[in-house]
Amino acid sequence: MTLARRGFLKLFGSSIGIIAAETLSSAHAQRKANSKVSPIARKILVAHRGASAYAPEHTLESYSLAIKQGADFVEQDLQITKDGVLVCLHDLTLERTTNVKEVFPTRFREEKDASNSVIRRWDVSDFTLHEIKQLDAGSWFDPKFKGARVPTFQEAIDLVRGKAGLYPETKAPEVYGGRGFDMERLVLDALKKNRLDKPSHAARHTPVIIQSFSPESLRKLSATLKTKVPLVLLVGEENRARWLTKEGLMEAKQFSIGVAPAKALLNKDLVMQAHALGLSVTPYTFRSRNTGRFKTVREEMSYYLYGLGVDALFTDNPDLFPRAPTND
Repeated sequence: MTLARRGFLKLFGSSIGIIAAETLSSAHAQRKANSKVSPIARKILVAHRGASAYAPEHTLESYSLAIKQGADFVEQDLQITKDGVLVCLHDLTLERTTNVKEVFPTRFREEKDASNSVIRRWDVSDFTLHEIKQLDAGSWFDPKFKGARVPTFQEAIDLVRGKAGLYPETKAPEVYGGRGFDMERLVLDALKKNRLDKPSHAARHTPVIIQSFSPESLRKLSATLKTKVPLVLLVGEENRARWLTKEGLMEAKQFSIGVAPAKALLNKDLVMQAHALGLSVTPYTFRSRNTGRFKTVREEMSYYLYGLGVDALFTDNPDLFPRAPTND
């Protein structure tokens, strides 16, 4: 077995083989029956913020749809409320994806942006969970989703458990650390409460991977908190020179078992280099509204999965994930 294959199996563990091989739902069973790809060799689909092309991101509606569309893992970006509860939301602030301006019009912070203009922010950490649960997190996307709520991490776990894996991200952990919160401990406490923090019967059916753009967060999880949960380092344009080199990949391997670069940063040589070190590669983000030189997002995903050989990917369109190579 090659180093790349060992790294891939280490990343997803035996539990993902179970997710792929066992009948978790009729949709999963049908897909398994139709697929000629072995459960262990199959590529892995991570639903980016849920099925976020079709439902408001980071809502239970989006997560439910992702599972129906065959996601192997469902992603949760994590923020922290004023009273220390983990909630699923991409932004540090509430105004983009909720009606917080209407419900709490005076509860903003004023800051200056790069152009010295004053902007107003409604930070998640300035609101209690009870207050956040009063917000509409669906209408911004489509009026038919009016009344959707910001879910807690626990609600996401309850929904996804046994049907797919969880792929939480520690978002801006340094920001929350400066506000007196310990995001890494909160995440691990939540996983421990649900018996998902180490190999167990529960974890066997609901694998977990923790991701972060913060190497310090991953180092803390690995070296200080001694988690057994697999960790993946996210890499963007701003830190590509630091991590997408042989030396950077070797360092990343000390605290993670895979890298997740922005898709534009990848080429065949980089994928092979990561695999040679035993690291898996999971690029982001594939969406039907942004396919670049490719005619369709299915074609784009197929190129990365079967042309470049990445192990998994994040997509807003779980239903279009190609389980086999395609030029469509």
